[in-house]
Amino acid sequence: KYHATADYNFANDFWNSRNPYSARKAPLTLNEFEGGGSGPIGKRASFSVDAQHNRVDNGAIVNAITLDAQSLTQQPYSAIFTVPQRYTRVTPRIDYQLSENNTISFRYGITRGDIDGAGIGSFDLLSRGHHTTFLNQLAQFTETVVRGTAINETRFQYYRNANQMRALNDSPVVQVLGSFTGGGSQLGQSADTQNSYEFQNYTSILRGTHAWRFGIRLRGQTDDSAAPVNFNGTYTFGGGTGPVLDGANQSVAGQTEQISSIERYRRTLLFLQLGYSALQIRALGGGATQFSIGGGRPDTSVGQFDLGLFWGDTWRVRPNLTLSYGLRYETQTNIHDWRDIAPRVSIAWAPHTNSHRKTVLRAGFGTFYDRYALANTLTSERFNGSVQQQYVVADPDIYPAIPSLATLSASRSGQIVQLADTRLRAPYILQSAVSFERQLSANTTSAITYTNSHGVHLLRSRDINAPDPSPLFLTESTGIYNQNQLIANVNTKLDKNLSLFGFYVLNKAMSDTDGVGTSPANPYSYQGEYGPAATDVRHRGTIGGSITTRWNVRLSPFVILQSGAPFNITTGNDVYGTTLFNARPGIATDTSRPGLIQTAYGLLDPSPIPTEKILSRNYGRGPGQFTVNLRLAKTIGIGPLKEGSPKQAAALPTAGQSQSAALDGRGLRNLIGAPSATRRYNLILGMSVRNLLNHTNPGPIVGNITSPLFGRANQIAGTLNGEGFSENASNRRLEMQIRFTF
Repeated sequence: KYHATADYNFANDFWNSRNPYSARKAPLTLNEFEGGGSGPIGKRASFSVDAQHNRVDNGAIVNAITLDAQSLTQQPYSAIFTVPQRYTRVTPRIDYQLSENNTISFRYGITRGDIDGAGIGSFDLLSRGHHTTFLNQLAQFTETVVRGTAINETRFQYYRNANQMRALNDSPVVQVLGSFTGGGSQLGQSADTQNSYEFQNYTSILRGTHAWRFGIRLRGQTDDSAAPVNFNGTYTFGGGTGPVLDGANQSVAGQTEQISSIERYRRTLLFLQLGYSALQIRALGGGATQFSIGGGRPDTSVGQFDLGLFWGDTWRVRPNLTLSYGLRYETQTNIHDWRDIAPRVSIAWAPHTNSHRKTVLRAGFGTFYDRYALANTLTSERFNGSVQQQYVVADPDIYPAIPSLATLSASRSGQIVQLADTRLRAPYILQSAVSFERQLSANTTSAITYTNSHGVHLLRSRDINAPDPSPLFLTESTGIYNQNQLIANVNTKLDKNLSLFGFYVLNKAMSDTDGVGTSPANPYSYQGEYGPAATDVRHRGTIGGSITTRWNVRLSPFVILQSGAPFNITTGNDVYGTTLFNARPGIATDTSRPGLIQTAYGLLDPSPIPTEKILSRNYGRGPGQFTVNLRLAKTIGIGPLKEGSPKQAAALPTAGQSQSAALDGRGLRNLIGAPSATRRYNLILGMSVRNLLNHTNPGPIVGNITSPLFGRANQIAGTLNGEGFSENASNRRLEMQIRFTF
């Protein structure tokens, strides 16, 4: 039989609430279309096709601190720019049965996206935007062969991702840390094309009480990139110590103070207007903190190949006891690591097989590797000192002039080089878990799980030349990660009209890196680097459910609570000569020292002395998050009853299914829900309310103690959606949905 669905989702800022980080309501318009169909092609073949087209116009909100053009006084700056975002996807698939035991399928997907004005928002002014387009293509072939109790699956996949980015403005960048970033985009005219090939062959065999599974995976990747990174140049203004100025903007003899990045920028512009020399401006606390510019060849090409082999067995030792064990081996090019062997074992035991309230105990341990990403190799190849050059000058006295690369080279200016350690290991996690599952009643289940994760050889970068003016950042696999979690969840279906679920996570995660982009504040001392990981959100809770009223209207509330995430507290200047602004302040012991800053975390010293204790990484803690979402859906059956369908509406999805749909969030069907399916045609009318109570959930917290916004956010929490779009123009958002299915 033929089946089809058609979905439409609409939202407009008219009925949404204002973003609290904008003085006026930002525009938002969502027009999202999705549909699909499936059916037979003769007796041996069938087809399916899915399509999606999204048109989203989102108001990007700039919330920064700038200077008045006339008086040069600090002032809040707010602006809104409507960013058109377009997304189109078509995915057809054909399945064909060659014989009773042999089936092949082919799937092709093409996705096109367009964002005109990406990069605008938060501290980035309107001039910072760029136009980005992408075209992704996917081709998959699968063959499944059944021979008795054995199943063999062969899969091949080709994926191509082509991105193009064009800066809307190519003027030099002016970055005033923790206040604003102006000028053009550092991307220039960039293009990146990635090709990925993957072959898999998996075999499953049933033999008595054993279920064996083994296979191989081969992957190849190429990346052809043209990226004139920072070819327009960047001036950076940071905080630091400067002289106290009197009413005439002249220094007060013998008195210094801690000045912010925006104050340093103000002094620079003021004294330039007054015609002061570079030396005079520097002596009065002005002048840029750093200048950097790129040059050389923008195009770089890299490739990578990796191999994975695995074998596993699930052995049903007894009717109430199952043992699973296996081994996996992985290796790849681009790093000299051939030791990636990953054993895994787990056990499941039901002690009371005859009880109607079943209990299951589970335990397991495994090793899980992460591959060294091709993007890391691309970075090392591009910034190896010969392909592209990244010159950097500390305390330049040439603002706002842009020197030529020849001038910088002749003056032996510092050059940033990024390389990978020849001793790199693939990062991996040793994970163990124990769980207790209990069926409390016929319709209620609960589970408590404890997990421990220990990660080693995690990636981070370190300037091994500091404080030399030519930094050499070496990617190393020396990081560690430790996490302990206690997870509790309950699912219940009280009757056909009411189902509820909830889970709670108690979490503690500590590490000395949050990824390859993490660098120690002091490249020659790891003191204080081991601290809360970016994932160290201590408490998370979710409550949700599905309720059907007497009018056959389904309500699906979804409540999310979590404690605050950690953030790093920095000094806002380059204390250790690494060209990075990630140095952390000290806890002041001498309250008479100039430039100390009083914060909620104590009296901090942006220029720490050896006797002071340095704050640990991610010492700050942001506010918690609280969100209430609600979905309403009404299904209207049209036409005759389906053959074999009961006259009453179909049962609701289970609590677990509701939870999965709510968390997944991909596609309109998860917003609208499933139809009753008792009639041949079904029309579903729905409404989704995100952040029903209009609660403000702050986004990333500013950790620069010399920023006027230290300890606060300048945007609401939220990430890009599955299409790569931003939809954070509104705080509370209402969306209307309609779906037709047959």
